[in-house]
Amino acid sequence: MSKLWGGRFTKKPEEWVDEFNASISFDQQLVFEDIEGSIAHVTMLKKCSILSVKEADQILQGLHTLHDKALKQELDFSVEYEDIHLNLEKLLIDEIGEVGGKLHTGRSRNDQIATDMHLFLKRRVQEIIELIDELQEGIILQSEKNVETIIPGYTHLQRAQPISFAHHLMCYFWMLQRDKERFQDSLKRIDLSPLGAGALAGTTFPIDRAYSAELLGFDSYYENSLDAVSDRDFIVEFLSNGSILMTHLSRLAEEFILWSTEEFRFIELDDSYTTGSSIMPQKKNPDMAELVRGKTGRVNGNLLSLLTVLKGLPLAYNKDMQEDKEGMFDTVKTVVGSLKIFNGMVRTMTVKQKRMKEAVSNDFSNATELADYLAAKGVPFRQAHEIVGKLVLHCIGEGYYLKDVPLEEYQQHSPFIEEDIYTILEPYAAVERRNSYGGTGFQQVKAQIDKGKSLLKSTETANK
Repeated sequence: MSKLWGGRFTKKPEEWVDEFNASISFDQQLVFEDIEGSIAHVTMLKKCSILSVKEADQILQGLHTLHDKALKQELDFSVEYEDIHLNLEKLLIDEIGEVGGKLHTGRSRNDQIATDMHLFLKRRVQEIIELIDELQEGIILQSEKNVETIIPGYTHLQRAQPISFAHHLMCYFWMLQRDKERFQDSLKRIDLSPLGAGALAGTTFPIDRAYSAELLGFDSYYENSLDAVSDRDFIVEFLSNGSILMTHLSRLAEEFILWSTEEFRFIELDDSYTTGSSIMPQKKNPDMAELVRGKTGRVNGNLLSLLTVLKGLPLAYNKDMQEDKEGMFDTVKTVVGSLKIFNGMVRTMTVKQKRMKEAVSNDFSNATELADYLAAKGVPFRQAHEIVGKLVLHCIGEGYYLKDVPLEEYQQHSPFIEEDIYTILEPYAAVERRNSYGGTGFQQVKAQIDKGKSLLKSTETANK
């Protein structure tokens, strides 16, 4: 059989040209969306009396048969028929006869593929939102156990101030919350039906676009047929949101990798999310975290790739736009896998509270407490900063820490320093006192956790 579009052609492309042109190797992932879109389209054609009841029922029965075969993985696709649309149309004609050729009445592959991708992304984004919820729940579970676990806080990877470990973890909860909200907001652009836009100009058939959109569960439909077939903003936005999410996961991956080193020893990742060395038997490598960190690059690349494809692309459809799908599929797979990996890693990791306590007990991360102490007694902060800086330099030279400085020596640097300074310098007290809104003080961290729980509960209620 000749190609379904081959009427005006006198010869067929060579096999290698067919392979270069075809997209069936990857767009077969849209098989269920394509069948679903076709079922809605034919149901609409039947309602509008564009197809007879008999014709429409025959086609619908054939489409349901193809759907059942797809579930059983019994459909064979061919490069000769290029893409998922023509392959399914050919299989339908084989299944029910020439009436199957009426499936394409009043539509184009241009609005067909756009519809498929809208359906595909709508479902995958909802799945990603649910996976973000699960990871946020895991972060809250670990945070609740570690409100009063003290860890060094860092700037420039230098120890800065002691903080609650839960406070550090909850930072990622809020990053993920923004990621989730971006995905939720993007559904407004994804939840639009292009079906019925035709190749670019609509159709002369008296179709009902609102009805087909309703059948497919779309919230609305495109106002402009050119826009409907040429818009890929919704994919760009998804790829952008995926890149930001992966960047956040990559930052957390980096911290897990550092914290699990012998130099830090703040956490231990579960055996299920680590691997060994083929030569060094003592090794326990954080490979899953490293893979997430590495895969962030491919997600960022998918975003840049589609932006480059669309740059300067004239309206309406161009074959360049076939390049919109592989990056989208890859980003979905990568983001879903990364979220699942992190959900497991966060919930199963061991937090080494004793080691963290040791780390903050023998450093100068309490220096700001001393400067604030002097400032609260009326010493100008810049002067207090200089006094503490000189004290730190003195301690480094003597080989001890601020908590070890005798009171007499303190008072040589400032008469405002009294016996209570030793309590102020305790890491636990330093963290507990930072009770400004959103700070690392234990009560503030508990408030964060409670608010996080409320947000998750409201999301759960909204999804019911």
